Amino acid sequence: MHPIVRTVIQRLALSIVTLFVVSIVIFSSVTMLPGDFAKSILGQSATPETVAVFQRELGLDKPPVQRYFEWISKVAVGDFGNSFASGAGYKRTVVDVIKPRLWNTLFLASMTAIIAVPLALFLGIMAALHRNGIFDRTINATTLTTISFPEFFVAYVLMLFLAVQWHLLPTLANVSADMSLGERIWRCLLPALTLTLVIIAHMMRMTRAALISLLASPYIEMARLKGIPNRQVIMRHALPNAWAPIVNVIAFNLAYLIVGVVVVEVVFVYPGIGQLMVDAVSTRDIPVVQGCALIFAATYILLNLLADVISIATNPRILHPR
Repeated sequence: MHPIVRTVIQRLALSIVTLFVVSIVIFSSVTMLPGDFAKSILGQSATPETVAVFQRELGLDKPPVQRYFEWISKVAVGDFGNSFASGAGYKRTVVDVIKPRLWNTLFLASMTAIIAVPLALFLGIMAALHRNGIFDRTINATTLTTISFPEFFVAYVLMLFLAVQWHLLPTLANVSADMSLGERIWRCLLPALTLTLVIIAHMMRMTRAALISLLASPYIEMARLKGIPNRQVIMRHALPNAWAPIVNVIAFNLAYLIVGVVVVEVVFVYPGIGQLMVDAVSTRDIPVVQGCALIFAATYILLNLLADVISIATNPRILHPR
């Protein structure tokens, strides 16, 4: 078997084991939360008989180990159970609750990535080419400033100037399923710009650092002595070898765009999965909380696996460290 294929299979198996362990942690954490979920939902006036019937209906009367294996066996086939917020006659599955919110979050993350990743790579390359120059210092100071502020502060500053004073963009990003693509993009521009300012510094600085370390290499000097233009030296010789650390940072930031945008979603009233999880925790909708947490974990694991595969495919020397 080819070493790259064998490594990918090993990483995939390790990812599955990691996800299994994370599922145990998620279920145990939710189970150990204080309070009785049935009493919390039914209220203090509920009789013990009513609470017992409700617990039996939800399966909360079973031992935790049995409930875990029943839950994880259903999750393995795509069944996350029913939301506790369901009522008689209008039961909603966790998948039905999460699906539109996850789609909204993926849309916002994709839109941000389309803006942030090429911009960060461009700025990183330009900063490396003009190291210690005015452009390099300006870009470094600007990105470090934006990343130093909390997300909600950056969001409110952009909202103040771009939406309230200059009326260039809408204040809220309250999208809906029947909205056209153009209107959805228009409403998502402000949160996408906020997230871009939050994540761009990591990717830009990693690109700059990786390229600067390679630009001093003998083979880069040889390419320059041959008269190859700087642009070709960067794109053909330096960037492919610097791709491994850059793609890891990009994957980390893309994962953040999916699992860490709760604050931005709350500020712009954006109906994403982060805000759904906050609402589910406050209403003690345990199946939805478990489903969201498992999706967050799977996203991190999947994107890190993808980053490893891309790093190995673009630079097979990683398999043979000295």
